[in-house]
Amino acid sequence: MAGSASSAATSGRGEGDWAASADRWIFVFMAALFFVTALAGFVPDSVKKLDMVAASARPAFPMILHVHALLMGAWLSLLLVQSGLMASGNRTLHMKLGIASLVLAPAIVITGAILVPTIYGQYWDAASLATGAERAGFEAELVRKGNITLRNFAGGVLFPLFVVLALRARLSDPGFHKRMMFLATVVPLPAAIARLTWLPSTMPDSPLSLDLFTLLWIAPMFLWDVMRHRRIHRAYVVWFACWLPPTLLVYALWGTDWWLSRVPALMGVG
Repeated sequence: MAGSASSAATSGRGEGDWAASADRWIFVFMAALFFVTALAGFVPDSVKKLDMVAASARPAFPMILHVHALLMGAWLSLLLVQSGLMASGNRTLHMKLGIASLVLAPAIVITGAILVPTIYGQYWDAASLATGAERAGFEAELVRKGNITLRNFAGGVLFPLFVVLALRARLSDPGFHKRMMFLATVVPLPAAIARLTWLPSTMPDSPLSLDLFTLLWIAPMFLWDVMRHRRIHRAYVVWFACWLPPTLLVYALWGTDWWLSRVPALMGVG
């Protein structure tokens, strides 16, 4: 009897140790997933677009795009390193490196706010100079970018909001903090997901596929939490409550003449 009880206790400890380890390493998996997604989406797409630039089929990449891409790469790298540090128990270095997010997050938002009108302006200028089929192609791209601007505006609000919420809770609620950092990072990730051309897509007619993939990309973390803790963590509730209203607004305005007629002025070219 004593042997059976001891064996059961040992088994229970083993299962508990495995679950506790998985609690930490699920976030490393998520960070790696985000990082690989960005590489898989942007690297082939960038090579393709460089060929288009060489063929004068699209404007050259502006410098601000390279800066923004570098900052996003640094953010994703930091997320991966930070999750690895916590999984391995190195909390002290994690706290020190976390200071970098105070610089990276606002820099990402600022460069993104500069990048969006810069890219739109490039296509506006190209369309005004082109003729025939080439002009029609640039004008079609302006419509697409005008719609995507809606998502850029929403992301430009939601990403810093979620980062602020995460950082405010870093000491008082570490569980909320780490989840919200990932939920903040998934907001701009559809820019990479959209470039995975082997995935089904509703673009450019509707952003539905991008939103569904956003939810799919956070599903591993969410499902593990629900299975492990038998409840929905507060971070997901807060995230969804903030994410849903601007997402619905994007759907309401997507492709409407009212919105598309106002984009040029908002981008400083109308």
